[in-house]
Amino acid sequence: MTGPNGDDRQSGGGKKHDVIPPSSPLYLHPSDSPSLMLTQTIFNGDNYDIWADAVCNGLDAKNKLRLVDDTVKQPVLKSSSDGGMECVAWRQCNAMVKAWLRNVIDPKLHPSITFTATVPEIWAELKERYAQGNAPRVHQLKNDLNECKQAK
Repeated sequence: MTGPNGDDRQSGGGKKHDVIPPSSPLYLHPSDSPSLMLTQTIFNGDNYDIWADAVCNGLDAKNKLRLVDDTVKQPVLKSSSDGGMECVAWRQCNAMVKAWLRNVIDPKLHPSITFTATVPEIWAELKERYAQGNAPRVHQLKNDLNECKQAK
């Protein structure tokens, strides 16, 4: 139903109904739940690269990867009259993705992310602490160790 100003109105109630389109990263599907497991790979502090790849794949399938890399910024409420629909949707998505991340992180590591407010902050914190920045050097050292032989 269209109101006198051309805005869409919910039939019967007369309230304007804002809707997040399903193609938006801020859309939460009715089947999305905080208990969802994005991957069977649980982050234990030693498997960051494998875990991060699996989580990114799961988030990409849910159209939420852009919340992790911070390309979907937290909206700013422009005025008290605009309703803040995108602000609410962003907060809900941020909370949902935080829950999904907690589900695939070993509980002993939860204290390191407990007081982190946003998904991009959690992701950056984990990456900074656990990503192997010099994997080629580690590989080379392992090869060197394998080639070592005890002198006779």
